[in-house]
Amino acid sequence: MKPLAWFEQELLTDLIPYVEKNYPVLKDREKRAIAGLSMGGGQSLNFGLGNLDKFAWVGAFSAAPNTKQPELLIPNPGEAEEKLKLLFISCGDKDNLLYISQRTHDFLFQQNIPHVYYLEPGGHDFKVWKSGLYMFSQFLFKPVDKSTFSKYTVLGTPATTNIRNAAYPQILPDNRVIFKVNAPEAKKVQIDLGRKYDMEKDSTGTWMVTTDSIGRGFHYYSLVIDGVSVADPASETFYGMGRMASGIEIPNREGDFYSLKEVPHGDLRSKRYFSNVTNTWRRMLIYTPPGYDTSVNEKYPVLYLLHGGGEDERGWSSQGRADLILDNLIAENTAKPMLVVMMDGNLGSRESFGQSLQAFEQELKQAVIPFVEKNYRVAPGSENRALAGLSMGGLQTLYAGIHNTDMFGYLGVFSSGWFANNQELSQPEYAFMKENASKINSNLKSFWIAMGGEEDIAFNNNKAMMAKFDELGIDYKYSEYPGGHTWLSLAPQPVLLCPTAVQVRN
Repeated sequence: MKPLAWFEQELLTDLIPYVEKNYPVLKDREKRAIAGLSMGGGQSLNFGLGNLDKFAWVGAFSAAPNTKQPELLIPNPGEAEEKLKLLFISCGDKDNLLYISQRTHDFLFQQNIPHVYYLEPGGHDFKVWKSGLYMFSQFLFKPVDKSTFSKYTVLGTPATTNIRNAAYPQILPDNRVIFKVNAPEAKKVQIDLGRKYDMEKDSTGTWMVTTDSIGRGFHYYSLVIDGVSVADPASETFYGMGRMASGIEIPNREGDFYSLKEVPHGDLRSKRYFSNVTNTWRRMLIYTPPGYDTSVNEKYPVLYLLHGGGEDERGWSSQGRADLILDNLIAENTAKPMLVVMMDGNLGSRESFGQSLQAFEQELKQAVIPFVEKNYRVAPGSENRALAGLSMGGLQTLYAGIHNTDMFGYLGVFSSGWFANNQELSQPEYAFMKENASKINSNLKSFWIAMGGEEDIAFNNNKAMMAKFDELGIDYKYSEYPGGHTWLSLAPQPVLLCPTAVQVRN
């Protein structure tokens, strides 16, 4: 059997010239397509994408493992986007080789290269391949609207947040989501994604709905069965909204910074400690950077990272992927290796939010920091200690951080701000800042504030707060991200808190 390189040479130097010599065919690259199934699908991708001067139309049906890695298939994404009229990838959802098509699609998505990713029920068989040819042929040799490519599929891709082997929910290429739930005795079933979608029941008792296009990133959701909100048994659950809820991760081509990559990884450690403030056992999660256990003489700076309302110490690791963010930053030499401490900011019921802030400050200073500095190799001094939080955690940072700038050299407030309509809470804070403005500015190496754009529910409070800071002469830096009050806009923000040179992500 001839090596594949020989077959490619034979195709280009023998077969195509023979056809063009003996048949009345158009010889321009835009009039030439290549497609194949299984091994032929891999060859079509390898040969077609490797010879963009010869082929403008490339199709692969159930591409086999002979397919090159995506980075080798498309070393120049800009050229591929410019020259390809159509790149069509199809596969059956039960095909054991689906991962080949999936990895290629994932790379194309990240590189923003228009393509059709066509999934349908089936395995590695001619039913799927015939359907692939049927669809592919209808695009060929005529004008195509690349903006519609994401609509051509029967099935979506199971969400990465699904439990193992759960087929639904599925995310379509245009970020609509298909939900299916088996509840034959239910009278009414809805999906609650902030907006509620009514599901329809078929004859088997399975309820189904396809949503509108959902924004990128992580979203909480619930099933509402006959009026009762419950977690979807097909989804991983996350503590958010004050209870365990389902979650779905919508693909984000700008989400490379929190992706799992082949870089050195730190550890995420769960530690129980007894709090003399609350007189209870409590828990914190601690990220230790790669090499922590082997670099026994090294001491590390610490970022105390706070969750939002309705969440707990698990939020930043489970939903926010703080450990992966730090792994990637440290590997890029963009962030200094550091510990990240994620404590539970819920201090029980209090008569007022102001009292809960005081309790938080006590817990942080009298229980959490002493435990960390006793049990971990921590570099001393405020220049090696940062405090940051999102939403409720942002308010906790404003309170405990501003009152203790001798302890913290870096403060980060994400999607938060003192309530503009609660003068009883905010005025004492502004009075303190006015009296101590010089000390605050001189002590803090960085006071960083960020929001998720005008759609962020805390946007107006934040704007009013920053105007007050300007009036008081408080130094700060401000950044804005699209996405609203969501993990997509919140997750990038620890990037800029690292006590070292950093890169701004806009």
